[in-house]
Amino acid sequence: MKKLKIVFMGTPDFAVGILDTIYKNNYEIVGIITAPDKPAGRGQKVSTSAVKDYALANNLRLLQPTNLKNEDFLAELKSLNANLQVVVAFRMLPEAVWKMPQLGTFNLHASLLPEYRGAAPINWAIINGETKTGVTTFFIDDKIDTGAIILKKETPIDDKETVGQLHDRLMNLGSEAVLDTLSLIENEKATTTIQTESNDLKTAYKLNKENCKIDWTKPGKEIYNQIRGLNPYPAAWTFFVDGENEWNVKLYEVEFHKSNHSNTAGKIVFTKKELHIYTVDGFLNIKSLQFPGKKKMEAQQLLNGITFSEEIKAK
Repeated sequence: MKKLKIVFMGTPDFAVGILDTIYKNNYEIVGIITAPDKPAGRGQKVSTSAVKDYALANNLRLLQPTNLKNEDFLAELKSLNANLQVVVAFRMLPEAVWKMPQLGTFNLHASLLPEYRGAAPINWAIINGETKTGVTTFFIDDKIDTGAIILKKETPIDDKETVGQLHDRLMNLGSEAVLDTLSLIENEKATTTIQTESNDLKTAYKLNKENCKIDWTKPGKEIYNQIRGLNPYPAAWTFFVDGENEWNVKLYEVEFHKSNHSNTAGKIVFTKKELHIYTVDGFLNIKSLQFPGKKKMEAQQLLNGITFSEEIKAK
């Protein structure tokens, strides 16, 4: 059996769940690599990563390099004498880093590779209406998410599940996958499978303002999937337009009802209790949303505090 000395690399909450599992299973963690602190929000207050907070709370050795090719960083990383590196939700590593440990560097990715390589695999699985997803561990190579697969774990996606809910389930499933991978490596039983390549593979593109905006000409089920695939973060959005007033509105909990109607897609119909937005093949019942400068609220709460005209629409 190989005695593992691990360097862990990661940044967000998802990575913390995996790190916590490794730590609580008594593996030796000789160092943590995470993103540098950076200003965030309107006040530009300095923000630290979730992984940094965990490392400090547990007195783990912490490095925050701005340049992964910097010679001083590489020397410090080498001095940790790790024989394995584990990467979860970090960034692309230079060859000098991923080739450093004797036993290699493996990554946990939140999809069933080779599908959904890229930055936002959990979101895109839901946005695209997938009925299953999972996690994959693989040894890193010189491209993004293309390395030899060690193992996969699969799970179904419920048709009402949000990305927030799936994120937490995959974090738990990922913890199991990483523990199983560590066991295989320390017992010298890890075998790998080369990823298949195809022009039909789906990509987990980085999320941006453009691909989070709702297109009301799409079928209602596609819009519904987009909204739940971006709930709670970063949230699907649209404009509410009422005469000369225009608001950038984020949509969260919604229900889709398929129906025949004569309304234009994007038309908003409301009562004192409900807010509906019509699609080409039905309507969305909006349960919660957020107006600019306001907190997320229930639709009924919004309707109690604002008056719209009958001409209001989403676009």
